[in-house]
Amino acid sequence: MIRFDDVTFVHQNGVRALDGVTLEVRAGETVAIVGENGAGKTTLVKHVTGLLKPASGRVLVDGADTKSSSTAQLSRKVGVAFQNPDHQLFSETVEEEMSFALKNFGFSPDLVANRVSWGLELFGLEEYRKSSPLVLSGGEKKRLTLACILAWDPQVVILDEPTVGQDSIQKEKLAGTIRMLRSTGKTVVVVSHDIEFLWPIQPRVVVMKGGKVVGDGPASEVMQDRELLESARVAQPQLVEFHHWLGRGPERPFVDPLEARRWVEGGMRP
Repeated sequence: MIRFDDVTFVHQNGVRALDGVTLEVRAGETVAIVGENGAGKTTLVKHVTGLLKPASGRVLVDGADTKSSSTAQLSRKVGVAFQNPDHQLFSETVEEEMSFALKNFGFSPDLVANRVSWGLELFGLEEYRKSSPLVLSGGEKKRLTLACILAWDPQVVILDEPTVGQDSIQKEKLAGTIRMLRSTGKTVVVVSHDIEFLWPIQPRVVVMKGGKVVGDGPASEVMQDRELLESARVAQPQLVEFHHWLGRGPERPFVDPLEARRWVEGGMRP
């Protein structure tokens, strides 16, 4: 679905943001991209949308080379909610914001109305339908950008730091949305520093450092590789640390806190 072949990208200031990246994301996968600031995570996903073009190598999205595809062409297949929602919101009202892409993609008026209502209800934004996006909080703006994307039903959904500004309830709803997308066969890419949010979802984890991919595999494996994570300045999930601290116990780390609590309340029986 998404393929990077030896991709290099250099910013105008001479900084090499991507350095020979080779990576494949298969259709229907949920992938987390992790790494410290400046590791190349956001630069990587901007290549998927065509906002950036490789200096060398190539990026393919569903077989189409992004060098010869416009951002408009790619956006029908790829929806991106960037870290700063103010870069994406421009309409006078929340309702118009949600309607904009749907109308441009040729959805019928009835379908536009249905999709708008669905998105506003799903993300708790119905009360702001007639309000300006500017009055929303940072977390609400991020939910609006995600609602806009899901409304047009792209094949690929990319979320750049989606938990910033979200409280624990909204994070849980977001995790549920990601699981829903995975169950319907969508390809989901999440760029995040929030390791505690990612761990229960159990995605495939791609670790970046200095513009390179230095780790790639299931969360259950990558997140237990302390040496790899420390080298990339990525924190280890607390539940993985707890599992190591126990010394004895279950063969694998707990996936969520409730699982750990049940085990502890059961008398710490193996």
